[in-house]
This record gives sequence, C-alpha cells and structure tokens, in this order.
Amino acid sequence: MATRENLQQVEYTLPYQQYVDPQVLKEEKKKIFYKSWIMVGHTSQVEKPGDFFTFDLAGEPIIITHGTDGQLRAFYNICPHRGAKVEQKERGNKKILQCIYHGWTFKLDGNVHKAPNFGTNALDRHSCMTAIRLEVHQAMIFVNLDPNALPFSTVHQSFVDNIQMYSFLGSLKQARENRRIVHANWKAVIDNYLECDHCAIAHPAFSKKFDLSKYSIIPCDTFSYQCSTVSDGEENSGARFYWVWPNLMISIYPGSGNMTTSQIIPLDEGRSLAIYRYYFADTNITEEEEKLIRFVDEVREEDFELVELLQTGFHSQAFENGIYSPTEHGLHAFHQMVKEALHD
Repeated sequence: MATRENLQQVEYTLPYQQYVDPQVLKEEKKKIFYKSWIMVGHTSQVEKPGDFFTFDLAGEPIIITHGTDGQLRAFYNICPHRGAKVEQKERGNKKILQCIYHGWTFKLDGNVHKAPNFGTNALDRHSCMTAIRLEVHQAMIFVNLDPNALPFSTVHQSFVDNIQMYSFLGSLKQARENRRIVHANWKAVIDNYLECDHCAIAHPAFSKKFDLSKYSIIPCDTFSYQCSTVSDGEENSGARFYWVWPNLMISIYPGSGNMTTSQIIPLDEGRSLAIYRYYFADTNITEEEEKLIRFVDEVREEDFELVELLQTGFHSQAFENGIYSPTEHGLHAFHQMVKEALHD
C-alpha cells in the first residue's frame, strides 16, 4: 500500500494538455523550433555546385544551395517581391532559381539576378532572398532561424565532442530516405525514444539483439545517448542512440560504418512528419545494410504504433499527467528543457 511519504516522491510528466493544444504548439514553434539548431540534411545531398534541396521547418520553407563558389548556404524559400515560394521542387541542380509568380530570378548565393519591370537601381538588399544561419558538423547540415543564436559548436559542444569517436561519420553518404506522417504530437515521439522501459514488451527483435541488462540512457546538457551491446557478445558490438535537442535522433549500429537519422517535424498538435535517412560508405546498399534497414524500420514502426495509441489517450479527462519511472532520466531531462524554453 502506498504511503503518504511514497506519494510525495512521485514525479509527474508534462501535462497531457500540452500534447493536444494548438496554442502550445504555436509557442513551441516560436521558442523551440525557430530558435534551435535543426538538422535539415546532409552534405551528400548537395555535393556539386548548383545542387539544392528544400525543407519545411515547422511551417517555414527553406532552401539549401551549393553555390558556384563552393559554399553551402540556407535561405527562406520565399521571394521578396510578394512572398511566393521560389523553388517548388524538393531537390535538383540549377544555375538560377526562379519564382514562377512574376519571374524574379535569384543566384545561388541568394542575390537577385533579374527582376522584370524593375530598374536595377530600385533593387537593394531587400530584394535578395533572406539568409539563414547554416553550420555543418560531421557532414550533417544544421540551420538556425534565430540570427542571434550562439554557434552550434557552442550550444552543442558536448555532443560534438562525444561523436568524435566515430571517425567515419564525415565520409558517409545518404543512401535512402523515407517519410511518414505520425498521428501523434512531436513530443510524444521524442518521449518514446528517450526511454526503454517499453523495449522488452514492444520490441522483441530489438530485445533479442541487444542486452537490455546492460542498457543505459545517459542525459547530458543538450543531448542524451543510449548504449548497449549485442547479446551474442561480438567484439566492437556497441551501439549508440543519440537524441539532440530538440528533435533529432541519431543511431549508430555495430558493423560497417553507418548512421541513421530521424527528424521529427510538427505538422500540427496531433501530427508529426518523421523523416528518416540511412547513411553508409556507398549509395549502393549491400545485403548486410539492407538487413540493418529492415531491422531499424521494424523497431521504428513498432514505436509509431505506440505513440499513435498514446495520442488518443492524451485527450481523456482521466489523468492530467503521466508519471516518471525511476529509470526515465532522459525523458525527465527533455521535459525540463521544454519547460525552460517555453518560459524564456
């Protein structure tokens, strides 16, 4: 029987209301997604001059280009003339970007190229595409919509130091990308990733592959990592699963150099876009790598089913909060960061 003393030790999660309220999501976009370093892609997507890809960052359309000077740049994918989206395609290679509304064209550095019906003297810096801060770390491309934000290497120094052990990361190439709409709040997807109490029940293949008795979840300042070993005790069989504030998951499995990333982008308070990408030394995927992809996909789909089930329960008036288990340190740390961001 629970005593009063025991009840006082119970710690509660974020209120369920924060997973279903559109006003909360509005604040999260403004104070979290538009002020944090967000991974949008990989240098292997823009290897050659003229390469570009577009990305929707929680409602803000952006474009990443590889300029003729060799520089990678990020811009709002918006024409300064009337606000139309400039590039309609998801990826490609072009020398000039053109807005199909009034025909304005832009160079790959964001500067206006031609503006029909405008004299050149009337064009100034306000006629250029608006630049966004961009940094590359281990070939991963991060952007920050806040022009006053601290550099990525300052904000995430501990994470940068931690992944230095994987010397192969910078040489990997994106070999595949999948996308899926998850009918759950973005925080619910992160919550699920940051605890493994459910693993023995929900992930039979994962539980068989990894020794859960040696499974650890270690929260750090702006990231957490989970680590374990393969159950058969192979040498060099350690795996690490990173979460980086606010919405990036990175998995590095045993075997040949590999990386899997998952980005969770909120669509609305009850739906998220999951973008998951697979990186290997070569884009020609081997059978061993195909096997790894199938394994990762199986675990991921099991998680998506769980979080979609959770989302239906968040609307109930039965409970206002969840309860942290004694091992959910990563989940607790994430929630504290959300609270701090929303109260800034």
